[in-house]
Amino acid sequence: MEPVYRGLGRCACCFWLAVAFDIVGLLVLLIGVFVNVFFYDLLIYAGAIVVFLSLIWWVFWYSGNIEVPPADLEDDVGLLKKNRPGLSGIGGAVRRLSGRLANGIASSFRRNGGPPRTGTSRAQRSAAGPEVSPRTEQVVVAMATVTPKEKAAHSTAGPEVTWVGEMPPTTMETSST
Repeated sequence: MEPVYRGLGRCACCFWLAVAFDIVGLLVLLIGVFVNVFFYDLLIYAGAIVVFLSLIWWVFWYSGNIEVPPADLEDDVGLLKKNRPGLSGIGGAVRRLSGRLANGIASSFRRNGGPPRTGTSRAQRSAAGPEVSPRTEQVVVAMATVTPKEKAAHSTAGPEVTWVGEMPPTTMETSST
């Protein structure tokens, strides 16, 4: 026989924590508003944050008291009845198809996208040089460290800044995709 919950429901501790957070947060907030202290803004913000954190306990209390009949939970937790009509025919086929599709999508996220590696060791691969994909190209990019140099120290529009420095060419590999 299932116990009958009255009043606060199953999660009374979450209810009382939510009430306590609300009371403490409201007290701290009101002290910050009405008491003449130099750190009133800290109290106002702290009180508002504590009241906001009480929402966590309210959500726990509410979600802990949601009642779902066991018949609705059968399909979600794998307690399927074998004699239910329709699961052996089209329903079973759809369930198998969706399982295969979900497993295929999950395994595609696990793949690294490259061709499968052969049995070569890490030392053999590093001795052979870096692997270069056929889709990579070398692009020349100009990069340099620049330093600001002020022309006019006291200008009405503000100091003008010019950049001094040379930009030696460097290379960088990019992918065309």
